[in-house]
Amino acid sequence: MTPNIGMTAVPHTLTEEQTSVIKAPIKDSILLSGKAGTGKTTAGVLRMCRLVEQGVAGDSILVLVPQRRLAADYYSMVRSADFPAGSQPVILTFNGLAQRMLSLFWPLIASQAGFKTPSVTPRFLNMETAQYYLAGIVEPLLEQGYFESLTIDRNRLYSQILDNLNKSAVVGFPPGEIAERLSSAWAGNNPQHNIYQQAQECALKFRDFCLANHFLDFSLQLSVFTNQIWPSLLCRQFIKNSHRHLIYDNIEEDFPVAHDFAAELLPDLDSALLIQDATGGYRSFLGADPVSAQQLGQLCTGQMHLTASLVQSTQLGQLEGALRESIIEHRLVKSSTANMEESFSIQSFRFYPEVLDWVTGEIRGILQQGAANPGDIAILTPYLSDSLRFSFAHRLEKAAIPFTTYRPSRSLRDEPAVQTVLTLARIAHPSWGLTPSTQQVRAAFSQSISECDFTRADLLSRILFKPKDNQFPLNSFDGIKMEMQSRITYRIGEFYEHLRGWLMDNQGGGNIELDHWISRLFGERLSQPGFGFHKDYDASAAVSRLIESCREFRRIFNSDQQDALPDAGAEYTRVLETGILASQSYASNAIQEDADVVFLSPAYSFLMRNRPVKYQFWVDIGSNGWWSRLDQPLTQPYVLNRNWQSGQKWTDVNEYENNQATLTRIITGLVRRCSEHIFMCSVNYNEHGIEERGQLLLSMQTILRERARQSGGLDV
Repeated sequence: MTPNIGMTAVPHTLTEEQTSVIKAPIKDSILLSGKAGTGKTTAGVLRMCRLVEQGVAGDSILVLVPQRRLAADYYSMVRSADFPAGSQPVILTFNGLAQRMLSLFWPLIASQAGFKTPSVTPRFLNMETAQYYLAGIVEPLLEQGYFESLTIDRNRLYSQILDNLNKSAVVGFPPGEIAERLSSAWAGNNPQHNIYQQAQECALKFRDFCLANHFLDFSLQLSVFTNQIWPSLLCRQFIKNSHRHLIYDNIEEDFPVAHDFAAELLPDLDSALLIQDATGGYRSFLGADPVSAQQLGQLCTGQMHLTASLVQSTQLGQLEGALRESIIEHRLVKSSTANMEESFSIQSFRFYPEVLDWVTGEIRGILQQGAANPGDIAILTPYLSDSLRFSFAHRLEKAAIPFTTYRPSRSLRDEPAVQTVLTLARIAHPSWGLTPSTQQVRAAFSQSISECDFTRADLLSRILFKPKDNQFPLNSFDGIKMEMQSRITYRIGEFYEHLRGWLMDNQGGGNIELDHWISRLFGERLSQPGFGFHKDYDASAAVSRLIESCREFRRIFNSDQQDALPDAGAEYTRVLETGILASQSYASNAIQEDADVVFLSPAYSFLMRNRPVKYQFWVDIGSNGWWSRLDQPLTQPYVLNRNWQSGQKWTDVNEYENNQATLTRIITGLVRRCSEHIFMCSVNYNEHGIEERGQLLLSMQTILRERARQSGGLDV
């Protein structure tokens, strides 16, 4: 008998394979594998329910996931009305577990971990606050000539230095080895060794700073847990006594040190279910290691495999096989193309705007025909630039198609909604001395008032924005000439006055911290009808990220007891807008998963969302962005890896093989997360006016030629 808890939440009838996993003996240690769309996570969630039904205490079940977004189904089940109250499993990432143990065992390990003042409570840094303090260390070195041969943004410089520290922690080697590992693999002509040494020096200075100030960034959290806490007998006993059952989902997306932890925990558990997608590993550039995941899985006493896709059609399965073969072999030998006609289509265009118009029109037609809801559709690109996002947004909004975008590595300061909010904050806080420009105010009016176009926003900013030292800079709409009021329109003037009045009433924020001030501004004004963020999912997500980021910065900043510095809100605004903070949302849960909207994102972001759709639109399959990776002059994720042999050179052959494997993995993952049809678009000239013929396009041409040959038609 299958579990009763939460069965109403299962979107399909359970397969026999899933039922076998759920009903497996409680004492079993199982590796569950299967491709995307076979229902592995559903089986994991219901296995959790089964354990509770069999009398297992909820808090004795540890559910591990590589990132919080992948825990959504587990959280949803635990929060459902069907789940027993007071019997909640512990759902964590490995880093979340490390933080819990650090807080609990801090007095015992602080001294041996090297912290200067063990009696002081540790403070956990997120990506943004870590970058803030790192910038204070690196900026004087930049004045001395460090990294003078590099021409990258400072936020990228800081993030890559931190990334090196993170790689050392997730792989499990000392940070003092970073430069040597990178230098030994460098095969280029231009000298790179000095840059690696400088990056390591900055990283080690930051590590010393954290130890002296009882700060724990991501890398130090993992390092202290793996090297000091977990090896202690007291900690091991605590974890083993507290958690008798383990469900570890998406192990291929997690770090080697997390796999080490699970491997040492397994023999003492009452049961374990490890879930793996053998073709996954989308987070490899962040340190995920499918190889060590495979080694971990082999420690289980039993193995089960899900074969039946609950998403992919037979035709799409054929397309997947053909794509994989054409990318790897550059020809088709084994794959048949006979029944693929209904699974995909390719449209060719000369110029990029034609692609955007066609995609928008096709989506409108699908929705009008009732073939799908907006949430059943994804528009996928190799990367999503600001200009491309704006162009798509303009067309989708004009067609009344609800949508959202997601770019996890995008800096907050580049989000129009964030720029608007921070400009309004600077207007309302003249004492900060951070007066916005007329251009920034114009953009803020255009974004924050729904009917205010560029021309009217320009008039408002030039006529009514009059900055003076420590004085509120916005004048009343009623004070301008009637002719100008009519030109701007009285309706826009009305909403301007509502916004101006709110900003005046909340000048200086009173005693309210900036994150609370922003939350009120969004809730009381910007999200209301007539204002620019009303029913704007992207703006809502961006502001949520901003509030979360600002709150965390304030928490760390205020605890630092540096009285000579300005208040946290002013400092946060300054460093964010100057680019010292990347403010990247690596852990953000801002996306509304239940929102019925078209999902526009880079392909990688869609894969990590782990939600299938009926229809996918692949934009510009000729782009080299599907193939090549972003240049990172200070780091190399595939060299800072357990599987990289010391002394081996990273050559063009390695780069080619890695790009090929990555493209295969991404495309396979996309096809497995589609149930109806994939629309592919090729364009002669990309959004920059450059002609490209990337590997994905060449692979599709291989498939089309084979289809023509098998059907007896002419070669194409």
